[in-house]
Amino acid sequence: MTIDLAALPEDFLWGTATSAYQIEGAVAEDGRSPSIWDTFSHTPGKIDNDDHGDTACDHYHRWREDIGLMRQLGTNAYRLSIAWPRVVPGGDGPVNARGLDFYDELTDALLEAGITPSVTLYHWDLPQALQDRGGWPVRDTAHHFAAYAAVVAARLGDRVRHWATLNEPLCSAWIGHLEGRMAPGLTDLTAAVRASYHLLLGHGLATQALRAAAPGAEVGIVNNLSTVHAATDRPEDVDAVRRMDGHTNRWWLDPVHGRGFPEDMREVYGVELPERPGDPETVAQPLDWLGLNYYMPITVADDPTGPAPRAREVRRPGVPRTGMGWEVDASGIETLLLRLTHEYGARKLYVTENGSAYPDVVRPDGTVDDPARQEYLTGHLAACASAARRGAPLAGYFAWSLLDNFEWAYGYDKRFGLVHVDYGTQQRTIKGTGHRYADIIRAHADSGRRAA
Repeated sequence: MTIDLAALPEDFLWGTATSAYQIEGAVAEDGRSPSIWDTFSHTPGKIDNDDHGDTACDHYHRWREDIGLMRQLGTNAYRLSIAWPRVVPGGDGPVNARGLDFYDELTDALLEAGITPSVTLYHWDLPQALQDRGGWPVRDTAHHFAAYAAVVAARLGDRVRHWATLNEPLCSAWIGHLEGRMAPGLTDLTAAVRASYHLLLGHGLATQALRAAAPGAEVGIVNNLSTVHAATDRPEDVDAVRRMDGHTNRWWLDPVHGRGFPEDMREVYGVELPERPGDPETVAQPLDWLGLNYYMPITVADDPTGPAPRAREVRRPGVPRTGMGWEVDASGIETLLLRLTHEYGARKLYVTENGSAYPDVVRPDGTVDDPARQEYLTGHLAACASAARRGAPLAGYFAWSLLDNFEWAYGYDKRFGLVHVDYGTQQRTIKGTGHRYADIIRAHADSGRRAA
């Protein structure tokens, strides 16, 4: 499959993405306090194999080696997240200088290597101290988040331009508070809806704080979105598509674009939002860019007696799937990029995560060939380029993930990395997909030089 690299701008960001809890380890070093994920992962039965992120990829000690891997891949951008409990261990109050020092040194080293840092402030690791005071269902957490954002921006904002407030608030709210499969592990619709509201309020407040502390900041939010399809042409299943689209996509997109929380989904949830005057304007702070995390489409059927959104996911037979059991459909990423362009008027788009997990086999010579993952990468990049050719203002692509890592409730069994990690020795090995990505990046640079 060919990729129309000429459709991508010359200054395109070719990146990789990670998150703090999934790779850093060092959970009790240099003043870091526990997060909700430390608590959740140490609760028996919550994580496959009872894995946890105590060591993960030991990136906290091996970050120089990991920057070297980025250079080998030829990437010019790196999406990382800041660990809130490493910087403000109590969630609010005293700042931990050693935590900020780590990210300060990492930022300088990235820039020295010619790699643009793209910083996400919240990738799910709420300080446990704030969870003990109510967590995201409580309004104060949004204000504490803004104060933390101001602290980080004051330290890094002279060098970091690309900022994301939240990563995938859907997962924090729905999976963490409604389904119970992620931290903090609740199954409470009222708590989930309130958490969703305060997450987006926190986004707006943090956006204001970032711009106040770092006037040159380019601020966005990252959502995981999916195309949604009906299992049959029954009217009930078609209606279920709208509810699932509202649950997965519109609930997160409409408020930040000034449209408010969708009325049809308010009726589905039946939970009164904790609204106050001025909140809609705060949530809808103008975005400099919008981030899309895309992995799979969703096929649904009506589920009238099931939990909100009363739509049941259906597994279609005979379609290709990743090692996660997720359906492979590269056309979905193009559809969503164009939807964000035309329906929401996005001025600048980044694919902030896209990738696939497959079982990896380390050959006797130590190499890792992963043809299925290479095919997934190539197909999705071709769809991204097609969207750009059709008018989507796509400015960058961040492969998930740089490294195999702690994959949340799946523990260490699922591997998304461009780089294989032997968790026993922490040895890193660039996989075939990593080399394929490097070839694509070089080809894009060569096409720009030829055009010049």
